[in-house]
Amino acid sequence: MILKITLIILTLLASFLGGISNQFTDWTWYELLNKSELNPPNYVFGLVWPILYLLMAIVSFLNSSNIYRLYIIQLILNSAWSWIFFVLQLTAVAFLDILILIALNVGILVKLFVTKSLISLILYLPYVLWLSFAAFLNLSILILN
Repeated sequence: MILKITLIILTLLASFLGGISNQFTDWTWYELLNKSELNPPNYVFGLVWPILYLLMAIVSFLNSSNIYRLYIIQLILNSAWSWIFFVLQLTAVAFLDILILIALNVGILVKLFVTKSLISLILYLPYVLWLSFAAFLNLSILILN
């Protein structure tokens, strides 16, 4: 039970750490970047991420003993991405971060599939899909700028 609660706390911490990067972001820099036409308005990110963190916390709670190693590493990379991309403005490094993040989370999906945790797999899939979309947006910024 301690592991289950720890993963929920770490998920909340990751959300918080990623979120406070907004306080240190030069939004003028971001607004001046050339972006994909598929880039959603900024408020969409604020709507999507809390839902994804909630789903992540649920899946980590239900599957803690099976996924915790990969899950903790992906939380670190998840939190780091906002700092790397927005604060440090290292878009290429952020892209590398998100590619590794996707790979780790595909590994989690595989573990959920192998252990027949189909409900958890369905709950976790939107996160991996959103990361893939975010990687596309990150790559678009690399190419267009």
